[in-house]
Amino acid sequence: MAALGQSITRNAIGLALFAVITAGTIAVTHAFTSDRIRDQIRKAEAGALLQIIPEDRHTNDLLAAALPVGPDEQLGLSETLSAHIARKNGKVTGVILPAVTHNGYSGDIHLLVGIGADGRILGVRVTQHHETPGLGDKVDTKKTSWVYSFNGKSLENTSRSEWAVAKDGGQFDQFTGATITPRAVVGAVHNALLYFQAHRDTLLAPTAGMNATHGDRG
Repeated sequence: MAALGQSITRNAIGLALFAVITAGTIAVTHAFTSDRIRDQIRKAEAGALLQIIPEDRHTNDLLAAALPVGPDEQLGLSETLSAHIARKNGKVTGVILPAVTHNGYSGDIHLLVGIGADGRILGVRVTQHHETPGLGDKVDTKKTSWVYSFNGKSLENTSRSEWAVAKDGGQFDQFTGATITPRAVVGAVHNALLYFQAHRDTLLAPTAGMNATHGDRG
């Protein structure tokens, strides 16, 4: 019995040591990789922002120049996200707004909508969707150039009725066999422009998105 008790004790101690070592290894690995993961996420986000407002149109750090927006029904946001403010030599040149449309064929479609200080679309990117491959996924720039059709559009040069797909009498093409997805994206982009118009003074304020912690002085 004594031998059995000693064996059980040794096994218990061994398991405890194994658990401690495993937990320690996981903690150390997490500590070393978390910064790397954050850095990769930051690079991916920065890449998406730079596709919309390229470096020659701003001199500041777009990621650092973040302004909280939402929750907001017009932008489709159920939580607070960040708009990113572009500056060139201290002057606001544009803003990138987050937007979500809940009218996609297969669920929510997340977008970034870049708008210049003059109210014209600088660029649109779909960042997340679950649309049907070969049909609704044509909103992705990896599939087609469809989202580039928004570039240069504004509330001034495109009437309310024209902010629709061609099937509904608008300016924007629908996809063969898929109208719901482009219709949803067109509506979301139009709503982002309406939001910009309503909040123009705040979004284009000289100090919009300024963050001393990140040294955003661009």
